[in-house]
Amino acid sequence: MNQERVFQILIGPHMSEKAATVAENDNQYVFKVALDATKSEIKTSVEQLFKVKVDEVRTLRVKGKSKRTRTGWSTKPSWKKAYVRLEQGQDIDFAAMS
Repeated sequence: MNQERVFQILIGPHMSEKAATVAENDNQYVFKVALDATKSEIKTSVEQLFKVKVDEVRTLRVKGKSKRTRTGWSTKPSWKKAYVRLEQGQDIDFAAMS
């Protein structure tokens, strides 16, 4: 996989209460990823960017919500997120990266 594709796959970390709980308890991190990204591509890009070993990747598509506006209905875009489990003893420090 070329270096440009590595940067296109991961859009950014997804921060929520569930993501914080999963990171604390299960050594998993949640990322927003490109809609056309596969599990193997996500695994390779996380390993290359953060220099960690990935144990498992689970993905899901989040359907965009419909919203009523003054002019009618609109829909937020759908997006994809990935739960990435790291091997024992590995971690990602987002604060140190910026």
